[in-house]
Amino acid sequence: MNKKLIKLENLAVFIICIVVFYRFDFSWLLFILLIFAPDISMFGYLKGTVVGARTYNLFHTYLLSIPVLVLGFVVHTDLLTEIGLIWTAHIGIDRFLGYGLKYDSGFKDTHINRL
Repeated sequence: MNKKLIKLENLAVFIICIVVFYRFDFSWLLFILLIFAPDISMFGYLKGTVVGARTYNLFHTYLLSIPVLVLGFVVHTDLLTEIGLIWTAHIGIDRFLGYGLKYDSGFKDTHINRL
């Protein structure tokens, strides 16, 4: 049950980001170009599972994407707002699909899979 709730919560995050992106009439080209940008962090796995998990988790936590989004709103900078929305949407859809934060033991060992 908990796994389903986490997935549904993150689907809601993704949908909210898309709706806000649409309502502000932001650049869909930028969205397409950046939606997979956080996945570049997976290259950390070339240095091993510990480095890979840490770099992946750094770019797949709301603790970084939300402040970027909020900062964009506060300082009225569309580009920061767009980046924050795209980044947060990426995390939401990843977690909905089951790609959670990684443990050092391996790429498929995530906080969602342990529920």
